[in-house]
Amino acid sequence: MLKINEILGINSNDADLLDMAGIRDAKHLAEQDLEKLLEKIIRANVILQFPSGVPDAKKVEGWIRSANESFSPNKSDFKSASFTTAVNYEGSEQVAVMLANAPCAIPLPGKYLANKKIRVSDIPAGLLLNRYSGDLDVRIGNPESPQADVPQRRQVSTAQIRQMSQSKNFDSSNLKTIDPNAAPVQRAAKSKQGHEEDRVALIRAPRESTNRGKNPRSRNYIRGVLHTHPWHLRIGAFFTLILIPLLPTAIIASFLLLLFSISEETFPWIPKWIISFPIALPVIGFGYLIWGLSGKCRVCSQRLFAHKQAIKHAKAHRLLCMGYVVPLSIHLLLFSWFRCSSCGTPVRLKK
Repeated sequence: MLKINEILGINSNDADLLDMAGIRDAKHLAEQDLEKLLEKIIRANVILQFPSGVPDAKKVEGWIRSANESFSPNKSDFKSASFTTAVNYEGSEQVAVMLANAPCAIPLPGKYLANKKIRVSDIPAGLLLNRYSGDLDVRIGNPESPQADVPQRRQVSTAQIRQMSQSKNFDSSNLKTIDPNAAPVQRAAKSKQGHEEDRVALIRAPRESTNRGKNPRSRNYIRGVLHTHPWHLRIGAFFTLILIPLLPTAIIASFLLLLFSISEETFPWIPKWIISFPIALPVIGFGYLIWGLSGKCRVCSQRLFAHKQAIKHAKAHRLLCMGYVVPLSIHLLLFSWFRCSSCGTPVRLKK
């Protein structure tokens, strides 16, 4: 169907004005009454407010005339007119008969094209009739007549297959029947044990025995992708949980020991065993440097046991006044899985 902006004498502003007035195509414009169309255009211009204003009646009458000429061209102008739009040839009775009697296309094998010395570029491309413009040359043949020089599909019998297998040392036991009435071939199901031991399957989901009898909504239900170094994370979480309370305790203990060494009589209530906190601090700190700082998420590779100012995931483990590192470490040790504070991906430590 011819669009409004393709009609002679209608520019883009006029097309917008007609579209606002409810005129969508040439057929609709050709059916309009001049006075009623002017009223619609005046109402549409109240909304659009074009600087050029409303076109006069003579110009609108020209639009309707052009729409009539483009929608229903005269026979005398049919041959001389140059059409740039699609022509509906399916409405022709001859074309409908031709389409109904057209045979199916037969694909030509490459060997046939090579023997006949036919290039691919010599084969004409199929033409859509509804996209053809100009005169159409229709040739209708009898579809029931035999097609000359067209390769036929070769029928191979069972005896010929057996003969070919004997002559070429072909194992006929691998042949499968193509009888449509034959019973479907039953394929052996994959072993669940083999599937569970598959490396890719274990990375994606745990074994069935891991979560057997557990509620999928509880924290005891182990979920997520498998981490490559589960014990590395466990040790890192352990040293992180010890280091966080140990650091301020060791500082306070060191200060008290300093006061006790200055005046033992003034501070007799300070026990000597608190020296174990400053001694344990470098040991725990060394373990945290090795296992804690190197603990990373399997997916986003962000550090898990190091505090940093960044936007956390909405489902990250968090406790009031403790932040994200301590709850993540506790959850990791208790339930053998955790949710990354950065990307929110669940990661498990058990297969």
